[in-house]
Amino acid sequence: MNLPSLVNPIDIDEAKARFQSATPFPSICFDNFLEPEFASEVAAAYPSLEEAKKIGRAFKAVNEIGKVQVTDSSRFPGAVGKLHELLASRPVLDFMSMLSGRPELLADEEMVGGGMHQTGPRGRLDVHVDFNYIKDRQLYRRLNILVFLNRQWEESWGGKLELWDGKVKKCHHTFLPVFNRCIIFETSEISYHGVTAVTCPEGQSRKSFAAYYYTKQDTPEFAPHSTVFRARPDELTKKYVFMPASRVRVAIRNANRNVRSVVKKLIK
Repeated sequence: MNLPSLVNPIDIDEAKARFQSATPFPSICFDNFLEPEFASEVAAAYPSLEEAKKIGRAFKAVNEIGKVQVTDSSRFPGAVGKLHELLASRPVLDFMSMLSGRPELLADEEMVGGGMHQTGPRGRLDVHVDFNYIKDRQLYRRLNILVFLNRQWEESWGGKLELWDGKVKKCHHTFLPVFNRCIIFETSEISYHGVTAVTCPEGQSRKSFAAYYYTKQDTPEFAPHSTVFRARPDELTKKYVFMPASRVRVAIRNANRNVRSVVKKLIK
């Protein structure tokens, strides 16, 4: 099969073998993933972090802070919209199916959780497995793709993507978010991953584009869940204090929301 010209040539058989034999779960890294001129256009089209805050969602939770996410594709600048369309195109979907062995993959038209991501100085994303089910459309999440768009990124700035084992005891791989690097990995019960603390200078941000692939078919091992966070082995205070406190706050907020919903129904 031939990938679109905006993606650099890939040996499909070799890539499939690497992806499916990877540890601790199926994954693969491609450097120089996009055609260089197109990758430069996408990077140049990204808004600043402050501009992104005006059109997207800023995260302030204990497990995910300093990150801004723009999922509305109507807000994507021209070249970014073109990347969005490319990753949802039939040739790329067919490539993802061949790579993963998952037939009939679908792109998410609503980009739930995906799109333009930016993380500023002091931002972080703790180790987690992703939400895996969109209930209202009955979509089962199978794959993640991340494309990094940082024209300048130094190792001392952190922001590395980590792939952990299923018990979050050992980090098997780390990837610096350098320009035009692409990471694809399976979404599963053991696909724990996170981002190390971002320590870039003020005025810089860690930029990536994310897309997710789904199937309409359930599988026997599938158990729908929301995002599940875990502490790294050296994060004992977070594990025993901050994360439990955060879960309590979320539970109280959800309980209050349910109560308000019941009251509204009673007074109608």
